[in-house]
Amino acid sequence: MNTIFLWLLPGRRISRHTPISKALRGALLLLMLCTGWARADTVLLLGDSLSAAYRIPQEASWPELMAKQFPEAAVLKNASVSGETTAGGLARLPALLAENEVDLLIIELGGNDGLRGYPIASIRQNLEKMIKLGQAEGAQVLLVGMHIPPNYGRRYTEQFHQIYVQLAKTHELPLVPFLLEGVATNPALMQSDGIHPTAEAQPVIRDLVTPAVLTLLSDNHP
Repeated sequence: MNTIFLWLLPGRRISRHTPISKALRGALLLLMLCTGWARADTVLLLGDSLSAAYRIPQEASWPELMAKQFPEAAVLKNASVSGETTAGGLARLPALLAENEVDLLIIELGGNDGLRGYPIASIRQNLEKMIKLGQAEGAQVLLVGMHIPPNYGRRYTEQFHQIYVQLAKTHELPLVPFLLEGVATNPALMQSDGIHPTAEAQPVIRDLVTPAVLTLLSDNHP
């Protein structure tokens, strides 16, 4: 979530990064509790073109459609970038976590690595580092899996998908096994490049991811 600022006097504000006394901090927290003032949960989506509205209207993308189903006390920050790799996501994540008090981190990366034939070990290592970075900041993590075309060879494609399965098991994470389930095999829902889903496919993808996200958000507010 965005840093919360508390305005105490005209022209002055205090953020969560501002040093204040324990007494004042306690008074501010008490004020927030008594008035029902609480910050919104922030969902950070770190993905590639599949989450970045590639060649479709932004408002029609599955992240935007998903955000419409969030409770009022939740906001989405979509930090997805077309062409992003796990190495690129890992490089950007520390700054994103520093700028946003993230409650839920969705990691949707790896597809570009697989399409470029990057080593399985490096893909796994990058994803695992992102998971640990998110957890170290107190965020829940949702991992979104991917398959790549079979022409990369059975051994590589199977090992690639198992990265997500194994990481989810090791770190006890919820997993969306395949972001394009029911989409990738339907030509009517894929763009001409055969890689990116159409606008018509976005509600299908939303419905795959949203239940897990809403469950995790509800866990924050038992």
